Amino acid sequence: MQLLSGDARRAVFSPLDDGALRSEAVVRRVGSAIALGLLGDGEQLPPEADLATMLNVSTMTLREALAELRKLGLVVTRRGRGGGSFVRARDDVLGELADARLAELGTTDLRELGDVHGAVSAAAARLAAGRASRTEIARLRDIVDRLAIADSVTGQRRAEGRYFIELAACAQSVRLTMQVMDLHLELGQLPWPPASDPGLLDVMVAGHRAVVDAIEDRDGGLARRLTEEHIETRTLWSIELRLRAGGDGAVAAREVS
Repeated sequence: MQLLSGDARRAVFSPLDDGALRSEAVVRRVGSAIALGLLGDGEQLPPEADLATMLNVSTMTLREALAELRKLGLVVTRRGRGGGSFVRARDDVLGELADARLAELGTTDLRELGDVHGAVSAAAARLAAGRASRTEIARLRDIVDRLAIADSVTGQRRAEGRYFIELAACAQSVRLTMQVMDLHLELGQLPWPPASDPGLLDVMVAGHRAVVDAIEDRDGGLARRLTEEHIETRTLWSIELRLRAGGDGAVAAREVS
């Protein structure tokens, strides 16, 4: 996974789309990156001027976002020599942000996000079946094993995101890998379905292992179909959470470690 760190940072700090509420978009981007483990606890963010340029926002907008991140407890800023803004990974805050984002999205939004996720990752699985090396397949298995034994929501979410990123990397396509990274930054804004039903994690793990088996057998059609089925199920879980949340968006099962 370390080999992907450069591309991952490119996705985290890529320019934000134009639109209103840009400071909120920065908060979401950074929060998602922390949830996925693309920004680690204690990691120093780039200097304000550099980060504003990377994200294509004004310095004032960035400062507003950093102030909100500090208020949430996801960033701490130290002054003086050796100072700067540093990441703090807090599961409770990330869970609250995920609930708020879910409340903003309708079921149609979730369905469309799932459609894109399914199309991109299924294509990656098909290509990986014809291109992945034995070393890459072994790395996929290792990630799935880590997902199976992860003892916190944060660890599970990060392993799941890394699985899909590594799956795209196995397709030997830089563009596809970047698309998956961008997509999981958005998915990282949503609640983690297994938090509401721990049994869902076993379903995820079994599904991923079946995909890796198909890739190892060089069966691209099966790898693609299994990936599509997995993401369809995952999308339905998210929609169920949204319907359960109702009008106020208060998800019943909070993400806790």
